[in-house]
Amino acid sequence: MNIVVIDYGAGNVKSVQFALERLGYEAVCSNDPQVIINADKVIFPGVGEAKSAMKEIKKYGLEKVIPALKQPVLGICLGMQLMCEHSEENDTDCLGIFPIEVKKFQVDLKVPHIGWNQIIDLKGHLFDKVEASSYVYYVHSYYVPENEFSIANTDYGIKYSGAIKKDNFYACQFHPEKSGDIGEQILKNFIKAV
Repeated sequence: MNIVVIDYGAGNVKSVQFALERLGYEAVCSNDPQVIINADKVIFPGVGEAKSAMKEIKKYGLEKVIPALKQPVLGICLGMQLMCEHSEENDTDCLGIFPIEVKKFQVDLKVPHIGWNQIIDLKGHLFDKVEASSYVYYVHSYYVPENEFSIANTDYGIKYSGAIKKDNFYACQFHPEKSGDIGEQILKNFIKAV
């Protein structure tokens, strides 16, 4: 199994790589378009700010590569947001895989949203063997609104997308690599995705 974690200088690639190793899978971290294209599974993590992350993606020519991938792809946190059309974070045009606008939290709660929260409304095989209302780990100030591609939701002052899916593209706002046994099950389910 050839698993590639996209390393564009704005992702927590090592923690994702270590999480996969704990599950018995070796993953390569790369920003080489050919290595990414030839992978069986691709994981697209991200931390930090949308505009600077998109700048790094473009530096490696990945803004054309990522949306054209045909194998299963999993976006994590900022990676999920960058898969959308546009982010309110510094008015950033993103990859456009999901036709969705990423919004800034406007809630009477602490922002960024950091810590454990429940995922609800679970749909599809990414959540096989995961119970509704399971807790996963979040760190974010921007969110993807609930939409037709939502396969999990979370409530933090408002209900928003905890995970989305379109064709071969999956994405989680939470960090499966930091979400204990639940996160490990979600990663396993993704790796088994056809």
